[in-house]
Amino acid sequence: MKVIQLYTNEKKLIEKAAQGDRKSQRRLYDKHAGKMLSVCRQYVSPLESAEEIMLNGFFKVFTKLESFQHEGSFEGWVRRIMIRECLNSLRKKDPFKWSAAIDEEKLEEEPVDDDDDVPLDTIQECIDQLPDGYKSVFVMYAIDGLKHREIAMMLDISENTSKSQFRKARLMLQEQLIDLKKKRYEA
Repeated sequence: MKVIQLYTNEKKLIEKAAQGDRKSQRRLYDKHAGKMLSVCRQYVSPLESAEEIMLNGFFKVFTKLESFQHEGSFEGWVRRIMIRECLNSLRKKDPFKWSAAIDEEKLEEEPVDDDDDVPLDTIQECIDQLPDGYKSVFVMYAIDGLKHREIAMMLDISENTSKSQFRKARLMLQEQLIDLKKKRYEA
C-alpha cells in the first residue's frame, strides 16, 4: 500500500490556505513554526514574548497570503514578516537606542580564542544582553544574512550606521566572551 501525503505541493497548499482552508493553514504553520520561533527568539527574549510575536506574525501571514507571488521561497517571505514583527515589537517597547558605551581598548588587548567551545545557549544569552539596536543589526546581518543596505532600509537608519552598529555589537559580544572566559579560568 502506498501512502500519499495531502497537499505535498507547497504552491497548492498555499493557495488552499489563502482561500481560508484551516487544515492547509495548520500544515503551513506546523511546517514553519519551529524555524520562525527561532527567528523571533533571536530578536526578542524571553521565549514567551518571542512566541507571542511569532503568533502575531502568522496571523499576518495568513491574512496577507493572497499577496504572496510565489517568487522566491515561501519560507523567506514568512521570515521577512517575522523579522518585521520583531522589529515593530522592539520599537513599541522602547525605541532603538544606538548606544556607544563600549571599551574598545580592552578588546584590542585580549582577542577571543576561536578554539573555545562556547555553548549556543551561552552565546544566545550574550546576544540577549546587547542593546536592542545592536542586537537587531547583529542578528539581521550575521544570522539572517541581510545586507547593510537592506538593514538600513528596514530600520530607517543609514547604511553606515548599520555597519557601525554591527561592529559595535560584535565588539561587545567579544567583550562578554572574554569576561566569561576569565570567570571560567578563575573558577
